[in-house]
Amino acid sequence: MSDIEQQAPPVGEEIHLPGPSMLPVLMAVGITLAVIGTTIDWLWSIIGVIIFILTLVLWIRDTRRDMSELPEEHTTH
Repeated sequence: MSDIEQQAPPVGEEIHLPGPSMLPVLMAVGITLAVIGTTIDWLWSIIGVIIFILTLVLWIRDTRRDMSELPEEHTTH
């Protein structure tokens, strides 16, 4: 072993990862119901479109909230 300690360089930038979410899975369910409903019954399509729109709105809301919590230097690029 060397007497010189090697230190890691300082962190250059904080990495932001969104938290876990069921919204993508629920959105896929909505899209699937909307498509399958076109061949089975239009009621399934309507339910699928409602699920899709609801999850889309919630996903956009969560993303906007996450973006507003980022440091200012991350949002000015």
